[in-house]
Amino acid sequence: MPTDPVCGMFVEARDDGLRLVRENRSYFFCSASCLSAFAEPERARRRLARRLLVAWPLSVVILFLTYATSGELAAVLAGILAAVVQVYPGGPFYRGAYDAIRHRVGNMDLLIAVATTAAFGYSVAVVAGVSGLPRATYFDASALIVTLILTGNYLEQLTRTRAGSAVRRLREILPRTASRLMGDSEAEVSIEAVVPGDLLRVRPGVRFPVDGAVRVGTTSADESLLTGEPGPVFKGPGSSVLAGSTNLEAAVVVETRRIGADTFVAEVGALLTSAELSRVPLQRTADRLAAAFVPFVLLLAVVAAVAWYLFGGAGPTTATLVFVTVAITACPCAFGIATPAAIIVGTGRAAEEGVLYRGEDAIERAARVDTVLTDKTGTLTSGTVELVGVTPVPPAREPEVLALAAGVEAASDHVLARAVRHAAAGRGVAAAAVSELRLDPGQGVRGVVDGRAVALVRGAAARQLGVDLSSVEDAVRAAEAAGDTWSVLTLQSEPVGLLRFRARVMAGSGAAVRALEAAGIRVVMVTGDSEAAALAVARELGVADVHAGVLPAGKVDLVRKYQFEGHRVAFVGDGINDAAAIAAADVGIAIGTGSEVAREVGRVLLVRPEFAEVPFALSTARRTVRRVRANLAWAIGYNAVLLPIAAGALVPWLGLGIYSILPILGAVAMAISSTTVVASSLSLRWPRPARAARVASPSGVASGASATP
Repeated sequence: MPTDPVCGMFVEARDDGLRLVRENRSYFFCSASCLSAFAEPERARRRLARRLLVAWPLSVVILFLTYATSGELAAVLAGILAAVVQVYPGGPFYRGAYDAIRHRVGNMDLLIAVATTAAFGYSVAVVAGVSGLPRATYFDASALIVTLILTGNYLEQLTRTRAGSAVRRLREILPRTASRLMGDSEAEVSIEAVVPGDLLRVRPGVRFPVDGAVRVGTTSADESLLTGEPGPVFKGPGSSVLAGSTNLEAAVVVETRRIGADTFVAEVGALLTSAELSRVPLQRTADRLAAAFVPFVLLLAVVAAVAWYLFGGAGPTTATLVFVTVAITACPCAFGIATPAAIIVGTGRAAEEGVLYRGEDAIERAARVDTVLTDKTGTLTSGTVELVGVTPVPPAREPEVLALAAGVEAASDHVLARAVRHAAAGRGVAAAAVSELRLDPGQGVRGVVDGRAVALVRGAAARQLGVDLSSVEDAVRAAEAAGDTWSVLTLQSEPVGLLRFRARVMAGSGAAVRALEAAGIRVVMVTGDSEAAALAVARELGVADVHAGVLPAGKVDLVRKYQFEGHRVAFVGDGINDAAAIAAADVGIAIGTGSEVAREVGRVLLVRPEFAEVPFALSTARRTVRRVRANLAWAIGYNAVLLPIAAGALVPWLGLGIYSILPILGAVAMAISSTTVVASSLSLRWPRPARAARVASPSGVASGASATP
């Protein structure tokens, strides 16, 4: 049975006016007011504000007429004003009660409508002169109850607005038009008219309307709301841009790749919507309680009122107030919104940092992780390498070796070639003029310098080709012991130097490993790379458990091994070879730049390709689930304590006279209760985490780790 996304009450899945389809998902509501609050929150809040502008002044006047004046005329005037409050400000409660009765479900509106009508109707009967009734009226109670609960609803809607996802709000302000280029002309067209392949001109200060790639021009973009990246991101020809990010510096021409529902921001919104409707197991128990709660409260209100009338010496007036107090004090909404309130804030907060949860139980699964298995290349280390050492063979010197290597690699796009050129440029070494360049796939590159043959040969190929390595044997052993890749530079087939390369560890990976370990989460490296290379990275990052030379099937076996031992396992990876392990883990975490296959099977997606985001993803999940439990504890505790008081638990000590103020106090408490749940959930937005520096421990105590790599 579905639940109302606003109040959390169980509802029937009916194809009628209380159904809304958004982004190919159907939502069902317990009342028209909940539907309005979900579909048009700003408009609903404005309507609520107008009702409050009527309710508060009239309630104040009713209080004055009730307690500062006397006489039949004052009572009649108070009744007329109270009727206005019941009809206009209180109108949504009656419509909601009608919807509840029509669909045979209970909701908060039913309790409020029944209770306020009882107080108002009793007072009307008194003014009308019905015999046998004490001459006390309670127009003030009926009006104030409506006003206070509307005030609570308004505060709750304000809080929900603050809790809403920044990404969802971003979708609402995406450009509705785009400047499309057609040959030499440019025209402003509706975004619905844009198709993949169209060229769009995007001017500075404007949000990109589509996902695409820069074709002409250079600029920088603010992608912070989408990826959490705090600073401007350079965009040049070939760079991808995301719909919703802001062009900061100069006009660029963008080729459209994805539009509308296919854009990244739409994908994020869909994932957030799915996550927000997830229910942790504890919430399912609360759902069953909420479903039976309204009938139970109405029964309790009747039983308490009759019992005090028959056995407690209460008159009709007090018995009516007992009924009103019990119905008004109850708060089933707190049960229903305990999960949605926390998850809306938690998933929205994570999305702002570039972490997305996929699937109904992704957050709960992530909250229970105690072991993280992670790939190395592309996850802990970047896809690039750096030149970490140059060993010349005398009489050659290091700058000469580097100049020759940069010259012979001048035309290559190989990852090692880029590392050589970058190192030479960084050290101010000019590349030698090498001609007749030739690439030998799998072996290296060759050329001619000053009439002499020069070559940069990859390590394994050097041995296969029989290159005499005796002059660099010590350097070769040192490189292999450290897990480094190496190439030998030869001149006229004689070695003149050895170059060592090392995969670059991603910034923040070391701090992330330490943060996870500090939180009691075990980190295990699983890689298909050589043992020496794996151990070198593991030493740098502080990873104690390493499995090297593991094939894709072996990664799955390792996941299952740890699961068999009773661990809750997350697998972090980015490639097709990681997809099976990501799918087999309790929680698959896919790195942002990874393959589509890995992203598709991952339950947690990291928009930025940084292992440093893993602690934040797991920490946010743990904090969110803890907040759900705290909200449910509040909902149960509130009703367990206040309902007995409303039914008369304090009467033996304070007497029945307490019911002169209990209805108003009950309305205040009920209005505060659901607002408190949302406000409590809002605390998930703070404090803003130091990246990769903090993860909440399983016990709920935050554990810190240095953020310095």
